[in-house]
This record gives sequence, structure tokens and C-alpha cells, in this order.
Amino acid sequence: MAKGQINVQTENIFPIIKQFLYSDQEIFLRELVSNATDATQKLRTLSNIGEVKGDIGNIQMEVKVDEKAKTLTISDRGIGMTQEEVEKYINQIAFSGAEEFVEKYKDKASVIGHFGLGFYSSFMVADKVEIFTKSHLEGSIAVKWECDGSPNFTLEEDDTRKERGTDIVLHISEDSKEYLGERKIKELLEKYCKFMAVPIKFGTKEINDPEHEPKTTTDKDGKETTEDHKKIAVDNVINNPTPAWTKAPVDLTEEEYKNFYRELYPMNFEESLFHIHLNVDYPFNLTGILYFPKLKKNLEVQKDKIQLYSNQVFVTDSVEGIVPDFLTLLHGVIDSPDIPLNVSRSYLQADSNVKKISNYISKKVADKLEELFKKDRKAFESKWDDIKIFIEYGILSDEKFAKKAEKFMLYKNVDGEYFTADEYKTKIEINQTDKNSKVVYLYTTDKDGQYSYIDAAKNKGYDVLEMDSPLTAHLVGKLEQADTNTTFTRVDGDTIDKLIEKDEEIASKLTEEDQNVLKPVIEEVVNKDTFTVNFVSLSETDSPMTVTQAEFMRRMKDMSAMGGGGGMMGMGNMPDMFNLSVNSNHPLILKMLAEKDEAKRKDMAKQAADLALLSKNLLKGEELSKFIKRSVSLI
Repeated sequence: MAKGQINVQTENIFPIIKQFLYSDQEIFLRELVSNATDATQKLRTLSNIGEVKGDIGNIQMEVKVDEKAKTLTISDRGIGMTQEEVEKYINQIAFSGAEEFVEKYKDKASVIGHFGLGFYSSFMVADKVEIFTKSHLEGSIAVKWECDGSPNFTLEEDDTRKERGTDIVLHISEDSKEYLGERKIKELLEKYCKFMAVPIKFGTKEINDPEHEPKTTTDKDGKETTEDHKKIAVDNVINNPTPAWTKAPVDLTEEEYKNFYRELYPMNFEESLFHIHLNVDYPFNLTGILYFPKLKKNLEVQKDKIQLYSNQVFVTDSVEGIVPDFLTLLHGVIDSPDIPLNVSRSYLQADSNVKKISNYISKKVADKLEELFKKDRKAFESKWDDIKIFIEYGILSDEKFAKKAEKFMLYKNVDGEYFTADEYKTKIEINQTDKNSKVVYLYTTDKDGQYSYIDAAKNKGYDVLEMDSPLTAHLVGKLEQADTNTTFTRVDGDTIDKLIEKDEEIASKLTEEDQNVLKPVIEEVVNKDTFTVNFVSLSETDSPMTVTQAEFMRRMKDMSAMGGGGGMMGMGNMPDMFNLSVNSNHPLILKMLAEKDEAKRKDMAKQAADLALLSKNLLKGEELSKFIKRSVSLI
């Protein structure tokens, strides 16, 4: 039996490992299973090239919990190790000292594996670790290695082990006994090892015996009884070693893509809209499948749905900063051996390969959307409401994506018609160009709530877009910057003649003196801190009074609500301000002027103002109740 000290130039490497990696303690199981997978994959490779002769047999790995013995065992039938290899790979840790280690890697959230510490992560949860291993090499002798968490170890021959492979036995410490629970280990295996490339057995499960056909018998009364299925115990394989993304797209059916989506998200009961299969081997290796979920108007979605893998080993499901932010709205898997396996998020974000991969995925998604649009425009239009927020987010956050999106971004009007940007501009530019030669895009964020304003615009022959996503305020600003000859105005931003100003003007039937008589009466029936009263010359068939809100102010407040320019300019917390535009040509306003009874004149002003507030959904509570009673009395 050999004894010795692990080759480190410090005696406190293990406490440092425990303290330094504590926040990622559960990752130890992934590291040990990954090592076992590597050992098995190496055996497969040697067998394929003929260096290992004969049938390599069952290569299934196994994870076992023994609560009574307080052990957790990871077993494989892979390549195994000789005594010399144990000394080389286990006993020699290449650190010049603990202080240098901490200083060098202090910014790394997790350095297991990437820096040769994969196996030693076991000491985060174990007081003692044993290795029983036998090399695949002919004539090799099995050995046992043991360490109690100090630099001291024992290494001796093991006469009991006859089969090639390795068992890692963790004697779980008292403060980590949660890892002796089968439910906890199952949870970790499903999280970190769900798609590792070698089958992993974890216990057994019962299934119906396929060779047993339940018999049906009939009693004397003619009642049929079928016996229960006979159950048999089989290995419970916890993972899928050949997930869909590892296969070629031509080998997968549409149903298999759907099934894989259900496998990834078993608690998500909605189907995805469509998928993108990523498969590239130059200038980097990347595979994966991304799914488009139904987003509708919801931007506050769970952003941990893309799972990042490296050679089928789970890395993270928190990919913000690793892929473009708008892509975090998608679901699915990205797998690349060029992604560092065990480093901090800041390292990942700065890694050159990760940046290349990020750019590639963004381009691939844009190409897929363009392909879908060109292939079947009607089908694309039918999905627009579900994917538009994703496309808008991409346009706002990624310039390269925004450029490509010009080919497939759609405008939808209130009549449910869809247009590309060029198509829509051609449709409206003659009728909706103002006196300053700007094409005015009218839009609504609430088709029902802003109905009266939409109706007034349509009566003028104008078209109104439906732009009701939470990103609208940001998006219209971006689109105006891209084309300075256009402007976007919400349909309730002003009276219709002011929204798209033409050269022709309508004469006012009220003189300035008349307006001065009416203005204080109207101001008295509205909140002067919220409403500014002004007179406008409109057609006598237009509404007597209209409530509007300046486009700039409202847009800044909307942007502030989402996080943007409005908040930075101090407008986010400002109270809402509205204009009450009085139609100086409406018969009701003229009748109000002619009314000599001040009380009746005030009632007329109050009723007309309340009607305007009601159309804007601003009449509530007590004031709404009073309006209803007043209206009933007038009837």
C-alpha cells in the first residue's frame, strides 16, 4: 500500500475549495457524472478505432444513494485508471499556493472542471472520498484511492474489483446530508445531467410486463373482469443520451420537434409556434433548437427558458448577456463545445467564442423569420400577434437584426390588414401627408378604448394602425429616426384636423371675445391642474369637446413605464396632463354661448365636458355617477 501527500504547495486547499465554491455546491454531481461520461466516451472512441478489442458491453452509468451508509456513489464502465494514472490525475493539483489560487480566480463564480478541480468538487459535500478503479488495459490491476479531505491519501491495490471502470464513493458530511435524499439527487440529475451522452441509471421503476397479456374472465352473470397488468422492475434511466438537437434536421419529424419541446418544458401546456434548428461546424461548433413561444403582449416572461450546454453538459439557463437580450424571450437549447463549461457569467459574456455564437444565433433567427414570411405570408401573418413583441424587441436592441427585420416586419391596421413597411407607406402617403410634407402614421394602442378617435380618423379617409405592445412608445421613436420624413401620432393625440394638418383652414364661428366668455365657464367644470382648455375650428359635425394628450408627453411617460428616455428626462413621475379642445363651430357650443342663464350654461358645459371625458375613459367614481343621473334627468 502506498501513502503520500497530494502534490499541492499548501495544506488548506480543501477548505478553500469548499469556501470558494460553496454557492455552487450542488454542481459537484454534474462534475462527477461529467467525468464518468468522459471516461465512457473515451472508451467508445478507442473501441471505434480498434484500440479496444471485442464488445465493450453495457456502458450504462449508475448513481446510487445509500442513506444508511451515508454514501453517494457514481459508477461507470468507462476507460478506468491505472495506479499511475490515479497518481497523475488525482494526486497532482497544479497550484503554486492557495493565496495565488484565490487571487488569480477571485472573479470566477465557479472554476470546477475548467481548472482541473472537477473531481475535487466532491469534497464540498463529503468528509471522505474513495475511488475504486480498474483500467481497460489488459493485465491492469484495480486500485483503491482514499482521502479524508486533508492533503493525505492512501493508494493501494484492490483485489475485489474485477470489471473495468470507476466507482467514486462520497461519504457525505453531516452538514450536506440533503444529498442523501433520493428526491434531491433526482432533481440534480434532471437539472444537470438530463441530456448527457451516456445512459444514467438511478434506481428502478415499475412498468407493465410487455410479455404478459391481462386475462379477461366472465362470471355466471355475464360480468367481465380484467386482471391487473403484471408489473416488472426495470432500470430507471434518468436521461436522454440522444436529444433532438444532436440529430440532423432531415432525420426529425415535426412531431419529434414538438415532443422534444414537451420534454424540455413538461409543465408548459402550450405548443410553440415554430422552431429553428441550429447546426454549424465552422468557424465554431454549435447545435441547438430554439422555439418561438406565444408571447402576445407579455414582455415580463420568464427569461430562463434557453438552456446552455457544452457537449450535452448543462452550463446555465440564465443566458442574459450571453445571447442578445431579445433572444432570451425564446425557449430551447444551445450546445457548443466552444462555450467554457465552468466560469463566471462575466467571463462568458467577454469570451470571444460566445460573442461569435451570439451574433450567429441572431442572424440565424432573422434568416428563419424572413424564410417563413416569404414561404407562406398568410401563415406568418396569422402568427404576427404572438411574435411581434419579440421582433420589436429585436429591432430596438440589435441593429443588425433591425436591418434584416425590414424584410419581414409587418404593420397591422384596425381592420386586420397586414402590410410591409413599404406597402403601408405607399398606401397612406398621398392622403396622410401633412402641410410640412411629412407622412403621418396614425396608430391606436387600445382599439376599443379609443374607438371614437379611430372613427373620426376613418371618417376623414385616414388609416389607423393597431400598435398595442408595451414597446410601442420606444418602437415608434426608433422608426421615426430611421425615416425622418415620417411621424407617428396616436389617434387620440389631438383633434383629427390637428393630427394631420393640411393647408386648408376652417373658419371659426366664435370670435375671440366669444371664446373669452366661454373659457372660464368650461374651466370651472374641469380640473384646471389636469386640463388645458383651448378652442379649435373643426367641422360642425365633429364632437363639441374632445380630450387629447400631447404625443410627446404621453410617449415619454409610456417609455418611462417600460424603462427608457422618459424616466431619464424626469417625466416618469409627472402627472397626466390633457387638452380639452372645444369645437368653436359645433351647434352645442354656439347654443351654450347664447344661453343667458349662467346655471344652465354651466350644466351644458359640464355635460359636454363629461361626454368628452367618458370617451377617453377618464370619467370615474362619483363624477361618473353624477353624469349618469344628470343624463337620466335630461332624457
